[in-house]
Amino acid sequence: METQSIKGRDSLTGKKGLVIGAGRSGSGSASLLLACGAEAVLYDGNTGLEQEKLKQDVRNLLLHECSFNAEDADSVLSALYIILGDLDTEIAKKADFAVLSPGVPTDSPLVEQLKKEGLPIWSEVELAYRVGRGKVIAITGTNGKTTTTALAGKIMEDACPSVFIVGNIGTAYTSKALETVDESWTVAEISSFQLETIDTFAPKASAILNITPDHLDRHHTMEEYIRVKELITKNQGTDDICVLNYEDPILRAFGENAVPRIIWFSGERELKEGFFLRGDEIILREGGQESLIVRTSQVKLLGRHNYENIMAAIALTYGVGVPMKSIIKSVCEFQAVAHRIEFVLEKNQVAYYNDSKGTNPDAAIKGIQAMNRPTLLIGGGYDKHSDYEDWIHAFDGKVKKLVLIGQTKEKIKETAERCGFHDIILCEDLKEAVEICAKLAEPGDAVLLSPACASWGQFANYEQRGDMFKDMVRAL
Repeated sequence: METQSIKGRDSLTGKKGLVIGAGRSGSGSASLLLACGAEAVLYDGNTGLEQEKLKQDVRNLLLHECSFNAEDADSVLSALYIILGDLDTEIAKKADFAVLSPGVPTDSPLVEQLKKEGLPIWSEVELAYRVGRGKVIAITGTNGKTTTTALAGKIMEDACPSVFIVGNIGTAYTSKALETVDESWTVAEISSFQLETIDTFAPKASAILNITPDHLDRHHTMEEYIRVKELITKNQGTDDICVLNYEDPILRAFGENAVPRIIWFSGERELKEGFFLRGDEIILREGGQESLIVRTSQVKLLGRHNYENIMAAIALTYGVGVPMKSIIKSVCEFQAVAHRIEFVLEKNQVAYYNDSKGTNPDAAIKGIQAMNRPTLLIGGGYDKHSDYEDWIHAFDGKVKKLVLIGQTKEKIKETAERCGFHDIILCEDLKEAVEICAKLAEPGDAVLLSPACASWGQFANYEQRGDMFKDMVRAL
C-alpha cells in the first residue's frame, strides 16, 4: 500500500485546506495546516462567532502546540482566512481538500455539494495522520474505547521512548502530530464521526471492541454505523493486526474476511486462539500453548467489561511486539479512567461511583453489571433516540431506585414501567438527584451515576457532568 508519497509535513506545503467547523477541532486543524506551510480557510456557518477571537485561538495553538515563536506565528497567520455565514463556492473550488470537524454531518448540504465537485473530504484524524510520523494503534467501538486507549497508552509509554495518547480521550491528534518522530507510537481513540472521512489512515494495530446501537441520529441506520466502524481496517495490510471481540456477532462475521491478522478476545468462552477469561484468570492460547497472563484480583479495574478492555489492550500491545512481562506490570499498575465506574468516596457506609462516560444504554449496562451492592441509579439526559429496554432488564434485582433527570426522564420512566420496574423518582436536576439518593441510601448501598444518555443540554460534556457529580457528593 503506497501512502508515503502523500504522507509527511512537506506534502501540505503550498496547498489550500478548507476547514469546516470553527470549534476546538477546526482551530486545531487550521493551526496544523499553517504550521505545515499550507493556507487555511476556516469556515463556520455561525455568524455569531467573532473573527478576531477565532484568529487568536489559532495563534495560541501555533504558540503552545506547534512550538512557534510569536513572530513566526504572526507570519503564518497571514495565510489564515476566516469566513462566517455563507461560503462562496468559488473559494471552495480553489481548495485542494476539506477538513471536516467531527460535529459536522457528512450528509449536510455543504459537504454533499463539495463531494459532488470532487473535493477530497478528510477528517482531522486523516490530516494528523498525514502529518504525523511513526506508527499508530487505533481503537474504536461503541463502548470501552477510553479505558482501552488509556491502558494501551500506558503499556506503550512504559515500554517505548516516544508515545502519544490522542483522539477522543481528550488530546487532539492534530495537536501532537508535529511532535511525532519515526520511532513514535501514537495510540488513538477514534470515533465513528472521525472514521467517516479517513482516506489513507492506516494503523499498524486496530481494535473494534464492540458495536451496539449508538449515534443513530447521525448515521441514521445501524448498517451505516457498522460500516463506518469497520472502516478502521480500510487501509490495513496483511502485516497489520486487528483486535476483535469474539462475543460480538457483527465483529465475528467481519473478522472472517478482514485483511489484517485478527487477534480475538472473549469474556464469555474459551477460544482456540486468542485471549479469554477463565474464572478470575486472563488466559492466552497461542499455537496450541496456553499461558496465564494475569488474575483479575491483581488489577485495579472493576467488572467483566473492564476485563475485556484489558484483554483488548494486551492483545494490541503484545501484537506490536511489547514483551509480555512489561505489559503485565503496566496492567497491574493501571488506575481506572475518570468518569468510567470511578469510585468517588464512601460516606455513611454508602459507596458513590461516577460513570458519567456511560452515555448510551450499552455502556450503562456495563456500569450496573459492575456493581456488587444494592444500587440507587441516576440516569437520563439528552435523547439520542436510544432504546432503554435492555438497560432496564439488566438491573437484575440490583437497582433499588431509578432516579431520572434530563430530557429523557419521561421516556425512560415509561420504558421502565413497561418492563415492570416501578421504583422511579423524577428530579429537576443532578443536584436534586444526588441529595435524594443520599437521603434514601442505606449502609451497604451504592449510588451510581450512569446516565445511559449523552450530557448535552444540561452539561457541556460528560466530563463536566461527572465532575459536578463528584463535587456534589463530596459536599454532602
